[in-house]
Amino acid sequence: MKHFPPPYSSAAQFEQQLSDLGHTVIAPESLTHWLHCQTADLRALQAFWNDLPADAYLRDGGRYRFRRHASFVVDAQADPAVRLAPHRAHWQPLDYNALHGGIERWFEPMAPGAIELPIWSRLMLGLAGVADRLKGTRPWFVEAHQFRIDTAGGIGRPTPEGAHRDGVDLVAVFMLARQGIKGGESRVFEADGPRGMRFTMMEPWTLLLLDDERVIHETTPIQPMEPMHAGHRDTLVVTLRSETFMGP
Repeated sequence: MKHFPPPYSSAAQFEQQLSDLGHTVIAPESLTHWLHCQTADLRALQAFWNDLPADAYLRDGGRYRFRRHASFVVDAQADPAVRLAPHRAHWQPLDYNALHGGIERWFEPMAPGAIELPIWSRLMLGLAGVADRLKGTRPWFVEAHQFRIDTAGGIGRPTPEGAHRDGVDLVAVFMLARQGIKGGESRVFEADGPRGMRFTMMEPWTLLLLDDERVIHETTPIQPMEPMHAGHRDTLVVTLRSETFMGP
């Protein structure tokens, strides 16, 4: 299966590209440079993807998605700048998620050990800084989703709802791992125009940033690389929204 490589932008240029195009992709080495961290710091987070409960809300009948969820308020002007919000349901209107919208989805919370790692606050503040410069400085209402999509049933769907927006200001999709799979192509389209692009994030800690007001996005299904040998795709998806969390 042919893979189109991501159109990487450098650590010095990605914010300008995000502003110009509404999306940008950052290579792992640029991510560590931007966050002033080491690869080992990021790798410490990855162990927390081996204990994700099954997603009990899939309306397509699938059993291929595992996830945890947590909410934060991130404000560089506050102390503390990153505050864990009380655990809450994830909710989207049908306008943004025709498959799973309109219902309160109570996912298991992220493990305390993950969000207590110093790299977690660094990630949250880094993304909030991008959102500040893109949209204006303010507190950000952040939802973090740990995902594992597996192919034990043959097909795994990272975005079963299809091409969509999330109803937020900024979306960050971190690729953490691909094991024994093919597919999983990222597709980004202008929300109000003809242009689009497709590419496959292969390297751990590749980051896709999306201005959610300007683009729609999806990821194609994954399949096992070899029959009878299930694989998986791990991602961290972080959304930032101004004013408040999305709710009914």
